[in-house]
Amino acid sequence: MEPMLIIAVIVGLVLLLLFIGAPVKPIRYIGQGVIKLLIGAILLFFLNTLGNQYGIHVPINFITTMISGFLGIPGLAALVAIQIWVI
Repeated sequence: MEPMLIIAVIVGLVLLLLFIGAPVKPIRYIGQGVIKLLIGAILLFFLNTLGNQYGIHVPINFITTMISGFLGIPGLAALVAIQIWVI
């Protein structure tokens, strides 16, 4: 594709959003989800750092980050229980 066409489409979409306005609720929900995923990754990092002394290691991937981010400390405890007893 032509670079000028791509730039023109992007500029047109930005102008359209400026005139019409972006839907606020979906953007807010996406932002909250991203924040929760980041918090989940940080929780898993600290769990792996502190749990290394006790032989606890939960891999940091999208699924475990989602579980620990959206469920919080109980989700993190569930991941540890699964790691210890099931795996």
